[in-house]
Amino acid sequence: MRAVVQRVKKAQVAVAGERVGTIDTGLCVFLGVGKEDTKKDGEYLADKIIHLRIFPDEEDKMNLSLVDVQGAILAVSQFTLYGDCRKGRRPGFSDAASPEQGKELYEAFIQSLKEKGIPVETGIFQADMLVSIENDGPVTLLLDSQKNF
Repeated sequence: MRAVVQRVKKAQVAVAGERVGTIDTGLCVFLGVGKEDTKKDGEYLADKIIHLRIFPDEEDKMNLSLVDVQGAILAVSQFTLYGDCRKGRRPGFSDAASPEQGKELYEAFIQSLKEKGIPVETGIFQADMLVSIENDGPVTLLLDSQKNF
C-alpha cells in the first residue's frame, strides 16, 4: 500500500462539482492499494501516518503529530500510485489491486483511522475527483507499507 501524505491548512475533494469531503488543519492522504496488500498494510500506514511528527511545535520545529494537533485526514483513493513508468511512455498498472480489492482495503484503512479517533473525510472511490489542497510548508511525504521507499 502506498500513500502520498501532504500537510495541509485546508483540503477538499469534489465530484461532479459537488464538495464531498473537506478538512482544515491536517493531512491529505492519497492512498494506492497494491494487489499483494492486506488489511495489515492499511493498519500499518494508518498508525504510521497519524504519528508522523511533521507539524511545527512552538519553536517551529517538526515535532508534533496529527494526534498532537488534533487534525483531520482527507483520504483520497488513487490507484495511479501503482503506475509503473519504467518502460515506454504509458504507465502500466499491473501491480495495482482490482477495483473490488482496492475499495475493500481503502475502506478498511479509513475505518482504522476512525478507530484511532481521527476525524476522516473522503472522496468517492473510482470517481473522477477534483482535489484542492493548500499544502502547508510544503510538506509532502511518500510512504509504502512494504518499505520500498
